[in-house]
Amino acid sequence: MRKIVFAGGCFWGVEAYFKNLGGVIATTVGYANGHKPNPSYEEVCTHTTGHAEACAIDYDETRISLTELLAAFWRIVDPTLKDQQGHDVGNQYRTGIYYVDSSDLSVITESRDAEQAKYPAPIVTEIEPLGRFYTAEEYHQDYLDKNPGGYCHIPLELLRRKPSA
Repeated sequence: MRKIVFAGGCFWGVEAYFKNLGGVIATTVGYANGHKPNPSYEEVCTHTTGHAEACAIDYDETRISLTELLAAFWRIVDPTLKDQQGHDVGNQYRTGIYYVDSSDLSVITESRDAEQAKYPAPIVTEIEPLGRFYTAEEYHQDYLDKNPGGYCHIPLELLRRKPSA
């Protein structure tokens, strides 16, 4: 089992998207790489904690590779937007790839460099080691399953089917 953490705007849609991929064992939404210990959602929304809304993904690398997960991630974000995805604006909505295993860095940067060829503007997605991850409140976990009409910046057709990586 391996772990990677993606920030791609509101964490509800990121979680709903990735948990449908074969090989993804578990998803947990939370707050990544900020400076305030154990922040609440309300505190993160003040833009003062430094955290990104993120989704931790545990995956079976014999069923899905990091390269496939990264391809799926690039499909649902505009990596050239700073602190924004869809209608969500603020530093907690930045895009980020936070790795646990330093051996993943070369795969991540190679993927980013290949993705850059698709954009005239520079990719601003953070690529950093995972420093801190605090699990979000229970009502945020599996939010779109609990609230099927909830807001999501990711196109609904991507959430309704099992995306191919």
